[in-house]
Amino acid sequence: MTDSKYFTTTKKGEIFELKSELNNDKKEKKREAVKKVIASMTVGKDVSALFPDVVNCMQTDNLELKKLVYLYLMNYAKSQPDMAIMAVNTFVKDCEDPNPLIRALAVRTMGCIRVDKITEYLCEPLRKCLRDEDPYVRKTAAVCVAKLYDINAHLVEDQGFLEQLKDLLSDSNPMINLARRHEVVANAVAALSEINEASATGSPLMEMNAQTINKLLTALNECTEWGQVFILDSLAGYAPKDEREAQSICERITPRLAHANAAVVLSAVKVLMKFMEMLPPDSDFVSTLTKKLAPPLVTLLSSEPEVQYVALRNINLIVQKRPDILKHEMKVFFVKYNDPIYVKLEKLDIMIRLASQANIAQVLSELKEYATEVDVDFVRKAVRAIGRCAIKVEQSAERCVSTLLDLIQTKVRVDCRN
Repeated sequence: MTDSKYFTTTKKGEIFELKSELNNDKKEKKREAVKKVIASMTVGKDVSALFPDVVNCMQTDNLELKKLVYLYLMNYAKSQPDMAIMAVNTFVKDCEDPNPLIRALAVRTMGCIRVDKITEYLCEPLRKCLRDEDPYVRKTAAVCVAKLYDINAHLVEDQGFLEQLKDLLSDSNPMINLARRHEVVANAVAALSEINEASATGSPLMEMNAQTINKLLTALNECTEWGQVFILDSLAGYAPKDEREAQSICERITPRLAHANAAVVLSAVKVLMKFMEMLPPDSDFVSTLTKKLAPPLVTLLSSEPEVQYVALRNINLIVQKRPDILKHEMKVFFVKYNDPIYVKLEKLDIMIRLASQANIAQVLSELKEYATEVDVDFVRKAVRAIGRCAIKVEQSAERCVSTLLDLIQTKVRVDCRN
């Protein structure tokens, strides 16, 4: 049976009826009542009057019911701060539950309840969860620290949570599955990065030394894709001490270029582009790396338009610095008829940046085609692009002028002054 039945009630006196069901002695009745409350909340009905009754349902071993109650708390705690304090004792108790899923659920909910009044009560449970024997609880607690910092930064600093987060970077319990251990490291990096961005001082919280870098690179192979993004972004802020270290890091990051997630690929490209600056430009390693960078970037242009746009914005910056990476890939930037205008304009700009004596005939042929389209704004940009090509590739100036004259003869009338 589906849960759609919970969304269909339109009874009068519904709140009173739910109140009665929430206080029923039968566990099944209580669970059904909480489901109805959550359904009402989901469709926008105000069920805040049931706050004390729902909170009373927290005292249960049923994980499904506990999840539903915690969901209700996250939604209404801010509007009922005084009543939210009623839940503190249960949070403290749940953080010591034998089931790690319940401990993690409690600490996650604590981080989502943005009520200043109860934050100080949650410090001790959070501290315990950061030292929990289960990595799932620890990685959840790491994210909770970042959320708590957003509510009360001074409290996080005074309670020493930042130091505990840094300790998680060295998470190394040999009895625990390696992949799960690395997820703790990834979440600690994510939390520290988020806190660092929100910090008034702006000074880096992570000490990026060779030991830390090695731990992050080891964790990179085992953690989730979003954990990889945070780790790669952290690595981008590191300055290798010499060419050898820069090359070693590049070698360990290069496999990320084959990742299915576009964010991981772009983060890896960012790190590689930065570290390549430290390597001799004419070295075999840089030459090989340059060849490896092109295919993943080209692959991203087969994604959805939104992902394409993000990739194109990044590619635009890349070709400004290293046009040789994509110098043989001009065709992938040719505009397709069904491309959204924002993708078309980005492709147009990259085409101009990649234009050279070797491919100018191809580029001008495309631009001439674009200048006959129905979208006036795009036509204007295409005509201006021909002029920019004449400036960029001086040897082709005459050919560009000839192309413009051909367009005039075909009566393409566009005001290109703006």
